[in-house]
Amino acid sequence: MKTRSPQPLLTGLMWAQQGTTPGTPKLRHTCEQGDGVGPYGWEFHDGLSFGRQHIQDGALRLTTEFVKRPGGQHGGNWSWRVTVEPQASGTSALPLVSLFFYVVTDGKEVLVPEVGAKGQLKFISGHTSELGDFRFTLMPPTSPGDTAPKYGSYNVFWSSNPGLPLLTEMVKSRLNNWFQHRPPEASPERYLGLPGSLKWEDRGPSGQGQGQGQFLIQQVTLKVPFSVELVFESGSAQAGGSQALEQLAGSLLTQALESHAEAFRERFEKTFRLKEKGLSPEEQALGQVALSGLLGGIGYFYGQGLVLPDMEVEGSKQKVDPVLFPPVPLFTAVPSRSFFPRGFLWDEGFHQLVIQRWDPRLTREAIGHWLGLLNADGWIGREQVLGDEARARVPSEFLVQRTAHANPPTLLLPIAHMLEGGDPADYAFLRRAFPRLRAWFSWLHQSQAGPVPLSYRWRGRDPALPTLLNPKTLPSGLDDYPRASHPSSTERHLDLRCWVALGARVLMRLAEQLGEAEAAAELGPLAASLEAEESLDELHWAPELGVFADFGNHTKAVQLKPRPPQGLVRVVGRPNPRLQYVDALGYVSLFPFLLRLLDPNSSRLGPLLDVLADSRQLWSPFGLRSLAATSPFYSQRNSEHDPPYWRGAVWLNVNYLALGALHYYGHLKGPYQARAAKLHRELRTNLVSNVRRQYQATGFLWEQYSDQDGRGMGCRPFQGWTSLVLLAMAEDY
Repeated sequence: MKTRSPQPLLTGLMWAQQGTTPGTPKLRHTCEQGDGVGPYGWEFHDGLSFGRQHIQDGALRLTTEFVKRPGGQHGGNWSWRVTVEPQASGTSALPLVSLFFYVVTDGKEVLVPEVGAKGQLKFISGHTSELGDFRFTLMPPTSPGDTAPKYGSYNVFWSSNPGLPLLTEMVKSRLNNWFQHRPPEASPERYLGLPGSLKWEDRGPSGQGQGQGQFLIQQVTLKVPFSVELVFESGSAQAGGSQALEQLAGSLLTQALESHAEAFRERFEKTFRLKEKGLSPEEQALGQVALSGLLGGIGYFYGQGLVLPDMEVEGSKQKVDPVLFPPVPLFTAVPSRSFFPRGFLWDEGFHQLVIQRWDPRLTREAIGHWLGLLNADGWIGREQVLGDEARARVPSEFLVQRTAHANPPTLLLPIAHMLEGGDPADYAFLRRAFPRLRAWFSWLHQSQAGPVPLSYRWRGRDPALPTLLNPKTLPSGLDDYPRASHPSSTERHLDLRCWVALGARVLMRLAEQLGEAEAAAELGPLAASLEAEESLDELHWAPELGVFADFGNHTKAVQLKPRPPQGLVRVVGRPNPRLQYVDALGYVSLFPFLLRLLDPNSSRLGPLLDVLADSRQLWSPFGLRSLAATSPFYSQRNSEHDPPYWRGAVWLNVNYLALGALHYYGHLKGPYQARAAKLHRELRTNLVSNVRRQYQATGFLWEQYSDQDGRGMGCRPFQGWTSLVLLAMAEDY
């Protein structure tokens, strides 16, 4: 839990099961992919003032719950309850568990611990300019669900703040003293604890750790099962004489948690109407988890991004070093707490489609923050690695963002939804945002221009290395989706052209609604040209393939073959590469349909529905696969160490766009109306039922799903765009 500020006050929890293995116990703290914890995730989270999360850790089940109560000048009070129980009932030997509650400051803020008996902190009081006076109290532990006190052993540690990425290691390294847990009328047990004094460690000459912030941690060790509550009280909320608030703890906290949970359920049904639509209780629960996981993953980041300026002339040999951009804040959802805990531009547009149905104000804030990242040219970096905590989780090759590289402008999807919604607050936001949206779109349209008018090309494809089957195109978002085998400036990328067409359409409508006559006059002809089917046909219809396609210098005679000692090496056979349409039937082929750019009477709509519905091509019992099963690249790794990613797996974001398009064409008069409506029903059933089955089997939403057996793949929990399963269930496109 942290304040939304550049130098936050931050509180957190670590835990460890004592005495199960020799040596230091496993200290749990941050979400990691391979740590054996799980399933875990939010059962409820309203994005603002309430959440309940369950975590399975071996034989333990932890439930963490919080409630915020507004009041005073500084945000009010909040309370956490942490309950630890055995996973299975009737467990004979109940384990000893330590919880570590900590408070971290990042600057000159003051923390003053008040010590009670036996290393127990009565409370921590403090003051920051943002929060005024405040107090933390760790309440005496109880049995779960009642007020019967539990005996706890306490340890405390206080030092300067080593930096968030180093907190876990610091605590681990200090857990080297054996202590005795001695409950009355029970035999004592040894446990590893923090050195039990409140001596200020590493005290600098300034007396407060030289202004680098403080790290204060209270360890409480006790027998499972138990509950512990941590209460934060704002001085300004407590001030007020007769108005002073009763502490949000015990039965008052229980009451608040239950009323928030009930309010969440009611609001959820009112917003998405899953019960009314006849979805099962399991599907309703899945929808609540999908929304809650996405809202619970929203974070506030602050820091400097590393950026490589575009020296234009691609292929120029001039060496340029990355520069640190000025520090910026970013309030954003994230794709995955455990693997991608940072902002991704193309993911965020999909995230906000779900969030804005629930809380349009959160969406306005997030999009406002993203538009705040624009540089003078109108560029936004596709990955935002801001601050030490985010940087510690990113492989070095992904740290630097390049100002020549774009990303799909998916933020236009929630913007388009705002345009249709008629909310005055949305309208006021769009008026303020319009200059930045226009600058961003203009940058995309100009910087990614292709070799001929009205064509576009993703800058930033991988160089043609001998180890790569098909050089990747990370900026497109479809990383290893096969493009032209030999990258060149002659390429025309179909998906990018469709994104630009969507952008021109949305910006033109926005300009018209806002009365921006000059902008509307400029954008109107561009939108009309990009949506003209003759132009799309001329640049992207491949008669020999029967679908729309990319164009470039290409041959399909490429393979990875073993060549010792280098390992797998790309071998190019005959025919030699030549300028032609790229025979990679998959998600890219569908973009004119996905973004609803085709007229319902278009002769091109039928062939696209054919390949979509063909089980040898894109149709699978679990959703649309990303690449046709007949493609030579299907399920092929891109290098020895690079397994297939967008080469067959089912992805929720594109399947959601497909459902929206099928629903759209299924409601418009035309020769394909009945077929589109039927495919919509079947695809929705396949997609939703598989995500539900995998969630019930594993407890997670996944990054992607196998087109062969439906199993979840990639990272988990992935409660970014996979949360679109909720909108698919609600038939909200």
